[in-house]
Amino acid sequence: MTTIAIGGIMHESNTFSETPTDFAAFSHTFSKNIIDLWGEAHHELGGFIQGATAYGYTVYPAMMTSAMPTGRVTDDAFDRLTDMLIQHLRAAPKHEGILLALHGAMVAESYPDGDGEVLRRLRDAFGRDLPIVVTLDQHANVSEQMVAESTALVIYKTTPHIDQRQRGLQAAKLMMQILEDSVVPTQALGKPPMILNILYHVTSSEPTLSIMNAVKALEQNPNVLASSVAVGYPYADVHEVGPASVVVTDNNPQLAQQEADRLSDMMWGIHEQLTLDLPDAAQAVQQAINGEKHPIILVEMGDNIGGGSPGDSTFILSELVKQGASGYVVVVFDPEGVQSCIQAGVGGNVSLEVGGKTDNLHGAPVSISGTVRLIHDGQYVETEPRHGGQRYHNQGLTTVIAVGDSLVALTSRRQAPFSLQQLCSLGIDPKSMQMIVVKAAVAYRAAYEPIAGQIIEVDTPGLTAVNPLHFDYHDVRRPLFPLD
Repeated sequence: MTTIAIGGIMHESNTFSETPTDFAAFSHTFSKNIIDLWGEAHHELGGFIQGATAYGYTVYPAMMTSAMPTGRVTDDAFDRLTDMLIQHLRAAPKHEGILLALHGAMVAESYPDGDGEVLRRLRDAFGRDLPIVVTLDQHANVSEQMVAESTALVIYKTTPHIDQRQRGLQAAKLMMQILEDSVVPTQALGKPPMILNILYHVTSSEPTLSIMNAVKALEQNPNVLASSVAVGYPYADVHEVGPASVVVTDNNPQLAQQEADRLSDMMWGIHEQLTLDLPDAAQAVQQAINGEKHPIILVEMGDNIGGGSPGDSTFILSELVKQGASGYVVVVFDPEGVQSCIQAGVGGNVSLEVGGKTDNLHGAPVSISGTVRLIHDGQYVETEPRHGGQRYHNQGLTTVIAVGDSLVALTSRRQAPFSLQQLCSLGIDPKSMQMIVVKAAVAYRAAYEPIAGQIIEVDTPGLTAVNPLHFDYHDVRRPLFPLD
């Protein structure tokens, strides 16, 4: 039976962050543990594994590793991770192809196109004849090198990312078609000269919806094997930053380039619609206090944990306290505060300075006083399709402080708010709250949009500020909208 190796290295690197991502930041899964941990996940690895049953191949699980988005990956970590992946692939029994999960926005200290460099090293190790079909996050900054070094690229079609398992299955099907000699993939790249503001990455609404509909319609063409649009990751000062289109055809490079250019032109066609008119923290909290449909979701755009921010911004929390808001819940990364709560014990009273401790970009610590309501190990399970596709989560030792009728949860590890279970596991019913602060941009929507009475996106400062003009880009290609 055909054997296909599966694995991945995934990191989204915020180059404006001064916090390097070292080897210790990555969590690793090897061999059979990949099947156990990822087999049921709504992730492309789950799709790769499911593909064995659907398309009749044997899976060789090599290595899967990922880290929470932060700054550039250190060269030491990058070299070690890539070497580990190659070693585990070489240890496999003879395999006919590799299904590989990459993010597409990994930046290493010496390699701005980290994912492209991973693929280049795999080609050096295994040659150009071995099929390598790659899945990419929709926030990939797709490069010419990624296209040249892969056999085919398959990119998520949703933001929030809820189709990852389906894309893994799509990649698996394409791999088997290649190995059966029924198709010969040829792919082309389109790159409009723009940064697509993260506010408009939601694929279920305009102006992005029409583009994604065109992407899906293109795959009805029997000559098109895969059609993708990446919205790009704006917080990377690299040449490839920005959206891209990738079209894979069956031995028809002219059609691939023609359709990639058409999708690229569609993306450029919406650039004048990418306007920004969001409230600041003070205005947003006032709107929430006066709001009538609850819970009101306050989206702290400048502290988007899933985009590389520290998770301890205090701009909204400060205004909630200052304006005397009630019935809110805020989750803040604050290991020091967690330890203080553990010392006080459940039922103990605490007065703390929370948040604002990682750097000077995300506000000053905020004084709160309250009662420790809960101490929790921070682990929870998400069974629904959610952004990131991960099933098992761990935000580290976590405490919940009751501040009047409001709640402040402090975590020991940064955790993006992709799952309602982050709160439910702490005994908090999100639907019962007046306001919920989420440190995110778009990805929270899959979990929170169904329960939201109102969503208020807030223009706060920070490493993931919503406006690209807040950042000083040096290494991007020019001209580039909206920088020029």
